[in-house]
Amino acid sequence: MPPKTARPPKKGSKADLAAKEAKAAKKASANDNSGEPEDDSATVFDLTGLKGAIADDGGRQASGVLISEPRARDIKINAFSLSLHSSVLVEDTVLELNHGSRYGLLGRNGCGKSTFLKCLAAKEVPIPDHFDVYLLDHEAPVTDMSALEYVVDSAQKEVTRLEALVEDILVQDGPDSPLLQDIYERLDEMDPTTFETRASIILVGLGFKPSGASLADGGATVDKKTKDMSGGWRMRVALSRALFLAPSILLLDEPTNHLDLEACVWLEDYLATYPKILVCVSHSQDFLNGVCTHMMVMQQQRLKYWTGNYDAYLKTKAAQDVNTIKLFKKQQEEIQHIKEFIASCGTYANLVRQAKSRQKILDKMEEDGLIEMPYEEPRFQFKFADAGDLSPPLISFSEVAFSYSGVKKDYLFQDVSFGIHPKSRLCLVGPNGAGKSTLLKLIVGDLSCTEGTISRRSGLSIGRFHQHSADVLDLAKTPIDYISSKFQLRYPANRLEEWRAVVGTYGIPKEYHMEPISKLSDGLKTRLVFCEIALNKPHLLLFDEPTNAADMEMIDSMAEAIRAFNGGVLVISHDFRLLDQVADEIWVVNHGLKVFDGNIRDYKKSLKAKFGYKKAT
Repeated sequence: MPPKTARPPKKGSKADLAAKEAKAAKKASANDNSGEPEDDSATVFDLTGLKGAIADDGGRQASGVLISEPRARDIKINAFSLSLHSSVLVEDTVLELNHGSRYGLLGRNGCGKSTFLKCLAAKEVPIPDHFDVYLLDHEAPVTDMSALEYVVDSAQKEVTRLEALVEDILVQDGPDSPLLQDIYERLDEMDPTTFETRASIILVGLGFKPSGASLADGGATVDKKTKDMSGGWRMRVALSRALFLAPSILLLDEPTNHLDLEACVWLEDYLATYPKILVCVSHSQDFLNGVCTHMMVMQQQRLKYWTGNYDAYLKTKAAQDVNTIKLFKKQQEEIQHIKEFIASCGTYANLVRQAKSRQKILDKMEEDGLIEMPYEEPRFQFKFADAGDLSPPLISFSEVAFSYSGVKKDYLFQDVSFGIHPKSRLCLVGPNGAGKSTLLKLIVGDLSCTEGTISRRSGLSIGRFHQHSADVLDLAKTPIDYISSKFQLRYPANRLEEWRAVVGTYGIPKEYHMEPISKLSDGLKTRLVFCEIALNKPHLLLFDEPTNAADMEMIDSMAEAIRAFNGGVLVISHDFRLLDQVADEIWVVNHGLKVFDGNIRDYKKSLKAKFGYKKAT
């Protein structure tokens, strides 16, 4: 038999099968002599190794009945139910995942999307063993391995595991086992001889620099150790690993977080041809349009499926809702007419029989199920309070240069001059590591410029959101306690009901008002941060990736609030949906700062043209 490092031949090679059968027979004999039972706990493609770790989620429970063929490439589970902390998220619905389909999972913040992905990853419902499931929900660990080594190592381990599994299957089921074909195909697909090349392509696509490249302007190379990376870069490493392994069911929870616009465009293009099953939670309308073939909507404790991308879903749903409303009104008119007829019959003997007949019609309609009005998620709207006028500019930079070392050769940017005014609606774009977040830190005074001057208007109040704003919330407090403790002195007349109204205005459901913040989803925590920012009445808003945990509804509400705000706004975001609605100017940060000639859609087209991506904008 060839060594395990060699690429396994496809099923059907007589020499290969003969060698494997001989080794399997020898292994079976050894097992029989040892008297030890065979370990039959392995699944065919269990890439994650996370079942035990994921399963404990503080009371998650799931059930369902597999009705598709166990060996099929599609999955259909009836009577699927899912609950968390005794709260029902999904009940008695159909879970359907088809090979070659890419699903965008939609639902309001807090409805259970992340919990649903964890349920699938842990195989808490009857997903057949031949499906390998990979959930990307945390960054790569801190290790001495480089990014490239970490990605390749996982694949090498998978090849070794699959080869060992072939031997076990031959021992237990013989060479005619139907499981073998899938494993041989998987091994052929992985092809260890191309590991480093393919892994490098993915890493570079997600923003890493080739081995040996200069890091004078920030970033990371493929040979940089994960222990020397920030959490955002380690998340890119983990995403690279997920894409490289290409499991039969890939689960991605907000994969564009921590990515700049260039990497988002690359990832959209890469996943647009993913050939297996993809389920993705994303707040990015552009990403869902570019990647997904189906929408899976988590609503009213059901899973509903729609063919097409996000825009197609909106169009189809709107047309269907119009038709449903017409049928609903027609049925209600018919019911009202029947009821009026029954009421008019009185006790006349000749009419009682007709009244009973009409009542039977009414009973049959109710038994068959009455048409319901289309469901719309409750929409919340909020605003940033008027903090009063300040004379422009609120912030001014004059010939500013900066480097963390203070040395000129390490400058991230230099000769930067601009002003931010009360009506400014600005968007910062550029590759990660170019200095976008650094520029915001200079504006608020967290950093001092190496050269030049920065002026701030006297009395200026800044409302700042950054990617870790939710991490500083006191998780032991309830939303009501947290907000009231911050602002009770400013609003002494407010009592419990007033604070409930304040928190509710920012989309925190009333059932969470008196629960610890630790029980809130990331999206609801983000809403609480916005509540705090608004109550501070800022003159200038600085937002660094504010949409990372937001749903579509919140992004639109945020855009409306920004447009109505009477102060200045500067946003760093990878979300084209938000930027399309709020950005009047696009500032590109990359070895300096320049104003892009065009809107955010033009900028996306320029990225696609620059890198030669296949999909059109």
